[in-house]
Amino acid sequence: MSVDLGGRVKGPLSGLLVADFSRILAGPYATMLLADLGADVVKVESPGGDDTRSWQPPVRDGVSTYYLAVNRNKRSIALDLKDPSDLAAAQELARRADVLLENFRPGGLARFGLDYETVAEGNPRLIYASISGFGSGPGGAELPGYDLIVQAISGLMSLTGDPSGEPYRAGISVFDVMAGLHATIGVLSALNLRHETGRGQHVEVNLLSSALSGLVNQSSAYVAGGVVPLRMGNSHPSLFPYEPLPCADGELIITAGNNGQFRKLVEVLGVPELADDPRFDRNEKRTAHRDELRPLLVARLTTRTKLEWFRDIIAAGVPCGPINTVDGGVAFAEDIGLDPVVTVGGIPTVRNPITFSGSAASYRLPPPALDEHGDELRKWLME
Repeated sequence: MSVDLGGRVKGPLSGLLVADFSRILAGPYATMLLADLGADVVKVESPGGDDTRSWQPPVRDGVSTYYLAVNRNKRSIALDLKDPSDLAAAQELARRADVLLENFRPGGLARFGLDYETVAEGNPRLIYASISGFGSGPGGAELPGYDLIVQAISGLMSLTGDPSGEPYRAGISVFDVMAGLHATIGVLSALNLRHETGRGQHVEVNLLSSALSGLVNQSSAYVAGGVVPLRMGNSHPSLFPYEPLPCADGELIITAGNNGQFRKLVEVLGVPELADDPRFDRNEKRTAHRDELRPLLVARLTTRTKLEWFRDIIAAGVPCGPINTVDGGVAFAEDIGLDPVVTVGGIPTVRNPITFSGSAASYRLPPPALDEHGDELRKWLME
């Protein structure tokens, strides 16, 4: 069931068939990325549909924008796995697929003969990817995995928010997105190995492992340094300045990540002597003496507006930026030529972030209505 690309350049994953048995965010995000790169993705939904269809507001034309965010370039078929004919269709789809991705509770598909071991017997080339909250081991398999719970358990919430306030979640389901990316990496790696061996394998990703990996320097502070990091608001534990600083009309994010950038910054601010001050001449000193350095920078920054400083500091080669709302972020991307929004079937969505020199992401199908392609897919699976 290849998708007609209408003469456009085929994506790097053209010809791959992906059976998407996932729902909500991590799995659908991964399969959308694969679909953008040319894979044919069949979205298998329960008769009630993907949970995010009902996660509203906001909506566009009555459809949840949450669902619209991660389901373009897919075909939908609604299958009741307790119905024998629907189960047979699901099993046949798994038999034909190059990739199957699911995020049922570990072992949840075994009773339908759709677990990796069973499916791989009839389709040994299959890449079978499973996403769970806490892994398939005896300690984690029974734990339901929602991003917010993982943000809490992993320690992320202990790092987010005002130092004297309550822990906060991130503004998005950040570990769902990370797990989706990790699943995509795992699938592509397994596909590459399949070119050599001719065989597929089981790829497993869980949100907690993605979280601990994604905490990077913060988790390393503990496992390598024995330090338990705590909330610092918008400050960075290892860099300064690397935070919002007040200007005459609001705050500007300024990040001087090395000594050269700090020297340029203080020259623009009109206090070049700070670069050679023995308290501030190296990053580790600036970090240790941040409470002394911050008011010296603020005294200069509050003499002008954030836009005036933004233009001059950027021109000097020092990273900085205003704190926008989401509409401002999209507008900024448009202003600098990133073309962040693509319209598919009349529905605006955010462009795939990857650019290729020899191929392209494609936008062929809008997010499907429930069972929109059910008839054609059932007919194909019966052939």
